[in-house]
Amino acid sequence: MTNNQRVTAAAWRLPAEWEPQEGVQLTWPHAATDWAPMLDEITATYEVMAREIARRERLLVVGEKGLPLPSNDTWARDHGFISLIDDQGHRRLLDFCFNGWGEKFTADLDNALNRRLYDAQALAGDYVSCLDFVLEGGAIESDGRGTVFTTSGCLLAPHRNQPLTKAQIEARLLQELHAERILWIDHGNLIGDDTDGHIDTLVRICPDDTLLYVGCYDPDDPQYAELKLMEEQLRSFRTLEGRPYRLLRLPMPRPIYETDDALGTKGDRLPATYANFLVINGAVLCPTYDQPDLDAEALRLIAQAFPDREMVPIDCRAVIRQHGSLHCCTMQFPKI
Repeated sequence: MTNNQRVTAAAWRLPAEWEPQEGVQLTWPHAATDWAPMLDEITATYEVMAREIARRERLLVVGEKGLPLPSNDTWARDHGFISLIDDQGHRRLLDFCFNGWGEKFTADLDNALNRRLYDAQALAGDYVSCLDFVLEGGAIESDGRGTVFTTSGCLLAPHRNQPLTKAQIEARLLQELHAERILWIDHGNLIGDDTDGHIDTLVRICPDDTLLYVGCYDPDDPQYAELKLMEEQLRSFRTLEGRPYRLLRLPMPRPIYETDDALGTKGDRLPATYANFLVINGAVLCPTYDQPDLDAEALRLIAQAFPDREMVPIDCRAVIRQHGSLHCCTMQFPKI
């Protein structure tokens, strides 16, 4: 890398989620989404999220409850802008391609939302088209200082950026995100996760080089071995200064299943995770699953990582039925 490239790379950065925010986007559930059979229930959950966000910062609602733009679904984390900032008060809005997590689901309307939001002047910043590259917001985590975490399971999954190699994908991430390095996590994937292993379900970067990550205490759980390997890899990581990360292991919720109430039989296991929290100004919105002991333990550990913020539990039993959780529903915009 030349000196000129280093200057350019330093001008823009992907901020950490805990840095000051201007607002958060919610793409509202509606009857044409997969939420249709439980629309009242999920709407009530979104209303709780909306109230907690709006108490602390701007809330941007996309859909019939706000800016009336059409969408396929509601996962703002993955179809929303990824924002860069500089130290001169500017914001760059990166519009990556969202293709339904590797063409698993229809996503044409979601993929058009960012351009429509920008044209409606809903967000301030410079629009940058990255639509020739597939990247979801849930696939990356930034410490705000040049290190970006991601998972090889997701970024190298079929129907995203083939035929690019891992090295080519890393080069593109470094270029677009103005990062100094990418740390790849090669293990861990929750049963029922149709994102191919988004990092925001597994590992979250927190202040003071702290990693909150999902652990599994039950050797009989099919996820145990992979999550143990992920933990070992996290122990091998070092900061840019060469120090080990502080590791805090979140509990694994007891299994939650899709249940056929008529037959009383268990369906597929759902990817419940406490790692899918949202950091906002002055608070952390934390997913809970009506498991009081584990919910309390998760809140305690998240509070250790964010001691200066209020912990706000939000029941995500409705959200998890569509294989996502709280962070997946939201996308923050850094303050400029």
